[in-house]
Amino acid sequence: MTIDSHVPAGPLERKWDQHKFDLKLINPANKRKFTVIMVGSGLAGGSAAASLAELGYNVDCFCYQDSPRRAHSIAAQGGINAAKNYQNDGDSVFRLFYDTIKGGDFRAREANVYRLAQVSNSIIDQCVAQGVPFAREYGGHLANRSFGGAQVSRTFYARGQTGQQLLLGAYSALSRQIGLGKVRMHTRTEMLDLVLVDGAARGIVTRDLVTGRIRSYAGDAVVLATGGYGNLYFLTTMAVGCNVTAIYRAYKKGALFANPCFVQIHPTCIPITGDHQSKLTLMSESLRNDGRIWVPKQARDKRAPHEIPEPERDYFLERKYPSYGNLAPRDISSRSAKEVCDAGLGVGESGRGVYLDFAEAMERLGRGTIEERYGNLFQMYEKITGEDPYTLPMRIYPAVHYTMGGLWVDYNLMSNIPGLHVIGEANFSDHGANRLGASALMQGLADGYFILPYTLGHYIASAKPKPITTDRPEFRQTEAEVDQRLKRLLGINGNHTVTSFHRELGRIMWEYCGMGRNTAGLAKALELIPPLREEFWRNVKVPGDNEELNMALERAGRVADFLEFAELLCHDALERSESCGSHFREESQTSEGEALRDDDHFCHVSCWEHTGVGQKPILHKESLTFETVQLGQRSYK
Repeated sequence: MTIDSHVPAGPLERKWDQHKFDLKLINPANKRKFTVIMVGSGLAGGSAAASLAELGYNVDCFCYQDSPRRAHSIAAQGGINAAKNYQNDGDSVFRLFYDTIKGGDFRAREANVYRLAQVSNSIIDQCVAQGVPFAREYGGHLANRSFGGAQVSRTFYARGQTGQQLLLGAYSALSRQIGLGKVRMHTRTEMLDLVLVDGAARGIVTRDLVTGRIRSYAGDAVVLATGGYGNLYFLTTMAVGCNVTAIYRAYKKGALFANPCFVQIHPTCIPITGDHQSKLTLMSESLRNDGRIWVPKQARDKRAPHEIPEPERDYFLERKYPSYGNLAPRDISSRSAKEVCDAGLGVGESGRGVYLDFAEAMERLGRGTIEERYGNLFQMYEKITGEDPYTLPMRIYPAVHYTMGGLWVDYNLMSNIPGLHVIGEANFSDHGANRLGASALMQGLADGYFILPYTLGHYIASAKPKPITTDRPEFRQTEAEVDQRLKRLLGINGNHTVTSFHRELGRIMWEYCGMGRNTAGLAKALELIPPLREEFWRNVKVPGDNEELNMALERAGRVADFLEFAELLCHDALERSESCGSHFREESQTSEGEALRDDDHFCHVSCWEHTGVGQKPILHKESLTFETVQLGQRSYK
């Protein structure tokens, strides 16, 4: 298989502008003849659906929530990056590009990342025009704050609700197009398979989550904007409904899956309290602007935090990474927290926690300033833990948060399946091996507002897809396969709940393919997953039937996909015998315990081709070339 990224030639800073000019166009009257299927209505999907409809395309937009406003994008708290340089502190498009490439440990395409930095400023202008209430300075200018992996302030924010406010902006644009009849919104509807006609993506098969009806939809192109697959690990900061199903079913139909082992661990999560939990809660990285992270220097020190004097505290990030301190990138900060906890210095009953302390900031700035910046986050923390973070330090610990891997796409955001475009967290394209904070919202809106509307039009103008209907045999066959799978799940009538299998899979993945990975552990995971999957299909209990709202059936289908996808992720982690970003192989580290890349053997995108359930997939490689930046060992010291 030949992998062509279709990155245009020419100077890096001119690639996107020249490419936009070279792309084929469709005149406004002809756009009305084409239908685009948009799966997902969060920041990426919602902005893309609204933009495409505004251009004149007919859009069928699908989400499994009861409203696009419930997309997981609302959970993004801290902000969105852009290279406006309002602070006059040395920022630029090139610096944002470089910080993002370096933060991803040089495992992303230069051209994609530079384009992301280029359009970042337009995103802020678009969102301000929509009425997004970004924080402002006293004089009225938009405010900025710092985030991990950067030494400039480039993050725009709306207190701790940035994702929600940006989603409301996209939702308002989407609602306008729904009202005009250009977007047909299908809520409480889940995509269960992709339909290919003559090798191109031409439709999807869905299940109505309220009635159970199986139905097909046809279009001229399909866009997947379904987010990440982190819930494979069971306890994560993601919404419980987040899943891998849409992109995994596309993978089984021939789409390449890229870098699945790149799973981000976020350092600022409320620690686990017990088996009663179905998810974890994130505390925004923005808190690390003013909060200082520390642990007692004495192992198993059970004194209250205010009883531990300054000389007996270890501000370990400030000590290890003096240039970046508490704003070291997420992968590095997470591993550092794990190291001190493994050494017996962790706090809380479990010893799996570190302090995030605002006492010094409140003394310097006053409690009122901290309330203005983070008030809703402090309220959330107190509501969950029962502890007042204004008087006691927060306790935090790393948890699975985001996935940098996803379906492979070229520069035009199209997968290797013609007509199948993938945007936002569902693709692999922009973050390499580690995402910097406040970059997820940037990518989602860049893809939806400013990139896909150009590149998808080019595909349609080039392919000239002929009109089709769902009466074709490809749709009927896929519907039958979906129906058979659902009936099989309902017919098992075993003794164990879906949740019990999901929890056990999450335990295996966290233990053997979590923050630290090694050859023996990954081999163990690949040994344990197949029998767990076989037991699931032999002994899972899915009550109810298909002709009704059945959340157990929904979850069963998603967990069944996780049980297959977990093997793919472990194969990728085992094959990549280097450490880079979030992927830390314990056999590959420097004398100081930092990630040690192997650029001679692994400076590539790992693209996996499906060969069958339980069969080892085929690896294809897209080589990464760096013409503008120099490969080097990451250092935040």
